[in-house]
Amino acid sequence: MSKRHWPFLLGGLLVALLLAGVVSNYASSHPDGLDSSLLKGCTVNADDEITGGSCPAQQAKDHELADSPLADYGVRGIGNDFVSTGLSGVLGVLLTFAASGGLFWLARRRGPATPAAPVTPATPTATADRADEAATPSGGTR
Repeated sequence: MSKRHWPFLLGGLLVALLLAGVVSNYASSHPDGLDSSLLKGCTVNADDEITGGSCPAQQAKDHELADSPLADYGVRGIGNDFVSTGLSGVLGVLLTFAASGGLFWLARRRGPATPAAPVTPATPTATADRADEAATPSGGTR
């Protein structure tokens, strides 16, 4: 990678870290389209807990990774929700950047796989043949 690409790459990383670390805390806490469509037919309280009715969300189970360190858009063990969510976003950006950078590094061009064929000087007859082809109206054979 040439040196002129590094400022652009680092600037993009900085913007992504800023968005993930700070702006992600201001995302909507209301359920998105999938969550709200799964709640149709049920009644919910102020804490979004199902209190009655019948809906597909009642059959929902906890995910297998619900106990993981980055579950529920936060870092387990940090009491401050703002810091926990921001740190989770920053870790996600850094992990994604490292994984994609590693894949690009593996897939980069390393030069030609075989040595290039040596260039042979043109012979006078080959040059004359090319000039004859160019002189014909169709550009091909006579």
